[in-house]
Amino acid sequence: MGLYEASFRLKHECPYRAISERYPDLTIREWYLSDCQVLEITSATAPTDELLAEIERIGTVLHESIDDDGLQVVTRACLCSLEGSILERFEEHDCLYQPPTIHRQGWEHYTVIAFDEADVRALLRDLEGDRDIELLSKTAVTEQAIPHSMLAPVDQLFEGLTDRQLAALQLALEHGYYEQPRGTSLRELASQTSIARSTYEEHLRKAENKLMANAGTYLRLVTSRTGTDPLDAGRAESAGRYAD
Repeated sequence: MGLYEASFRLKHECPYRAISERYPDLTIREWYLSDCQVLEITSATAPTDELLAEIERIGTVLHESIDDDGLQVVTRACLCSLEGSILERFEEHDCLYQPPTIHRQGWEHYTVIAFDEADVRALLRDLEGDRDIELLSKTAVTEQAIPHSMLAPVDQLFEGLTDRQLAALQLALEHGYYEQPRGTSLRELASQTSIARSTYEEHLRKAENKLMANAGTYLRLVTSRTGTDPLDAGRAESAGRYAD
């Protein structure tokens, strides 16, 4: 199975793109989380009060810090509805979005990976219909290692998990439940909550199941590069049929 990576830049009405156009020395890198965004802003010069005020007007600032690399800001979900529509178009054409989105000099830079080159072409044609767009690169990456950390947007991995399921998963992780040997038990974890053990276990199992289901697409993407079966699962299945 071939994989294809495409990088392109486009223009549409997004507040961060507009800021990068007004401040051409800025580079804004944008990551999407479940209920907010992480914006990393770098510049050759220190950010001005005017720029900080402009970012605060766009959305609710949860955290900000300034260091030698520039300004780092965490805001709640972008108020620009068109931004979300672009990500939805990626999904419609079976293209996997590779974060971050980079805003520079009035352009938004995106990278996607698809299983079929035709999906990439269809996506680009779709976007050309209502946006200025420039294709920067399109390459086959069948034999090329893809950074696993860049495959899955965090919000998609945790999509569908309730607050209680997320809390149950976090509690188990923090107390070593998934370590070998286990650092705790379900009984001990449940005792730290106000709910019954059976209820806690139900939240945890549902969280695990949803997480693995969401990760399935990205797991297939990673394993498709080699085409090998290190566990000989296919051979065992064939042997079972012959035995019957």
